[in-house]
Amino acid sequence: MRSETVLVIVDAANVVGSVPDGWWRDRRGAAERLRDALVPYAAAGLPDLPGPVEIVLVVEGAARGVDSVEGVRVVSAAGSGDDLIAELAAAAPRERDLVVVTADRGLRRRVEARGARCVGPRTVRPVPERGPGPGDG
Repeated sequence: MRSETVLVIVDAANVVGSVPDGWWRDRRGAAERLRDALVPYAAAGLPDLPGPVEIVLVVEGAARGVDSVEGVRVVSAAGSGDDLIAELAAAAPRERDLVVVTADRGLRRRVEARGARCVGPRTVRPVPERGPGPGDG
């Protein structure tokens, strides 16, 4: 059994952008809301991945400077968030389990080459169930 917890790296821009909830009007606020929503996963884990896990949230652009909170370490990319995620994945010890949360196909290829397992944004940001709308009967 491994002594280190699983490292979970979250692509903030990709996860935030997966739900059209107006995030583009306040990118920093959206990243902060995602950070806060990730906190319970640090102890509980992800589906099919028991906790605790170490969560690193990678932010870029207007979301840079978001503070870390207990359970979620936030890292600001000076440039491309994808490049920083790939660097973090490459720097992780080979024997450490690594999960990257993103739907970005190019990034998935880059981190899977390192041995990471990739999961989609819905793993940490479920799409809210839609209630009946007009015409639904």
